[in-house]
Amino acid sequence: MHLVGHSRHADQQEIQRYHPGGFTISGRRYRGSVAVFADRVQPWEVVDAAALESRHLALFRACEPPLDLLLLGLGERFALPHREVLRALSTWRLPYELMSTAAACRTFNLLLSEGRRVAAALIVLPESGGR
Repeated sequence: MHLVGHSRHADQQEIQRYHPGGFTISGRRYRGSVAVFADRVQPWEVVDAAALESRHLALFRACEPPLDLLLLGLGERFALPHREVLRALSTWRLPYELMSTAAACRTFNLLLSEGRRVAAALIVLPESGGR
């Protein structure tokens, strides 16, 4: 799925497309799940919401300045992570939203264009289906 662009600074990431198996972000293709910040993208080892653990989110906790919001794109459909993950996010006082990966991609671009300190943890759509 191609996404409509929002105004952004040249040094900010923009999620342009999500597809089974990967993403296109700021003109570069990524295979697998990714962690997207305003200034960078990095591979993220989580393959589905059931496998998500609090240790996978430590890189978002370490952001300075702290994030306004962490978007958790949990795959093709909304899925609730383990309670341990939600407890950790609450303990860390890390504001978050749970949603599908498609919704997280759209929301990331919008919030970043508004100047918010946002990051997205995006679980890749399965290659056997999706958009």
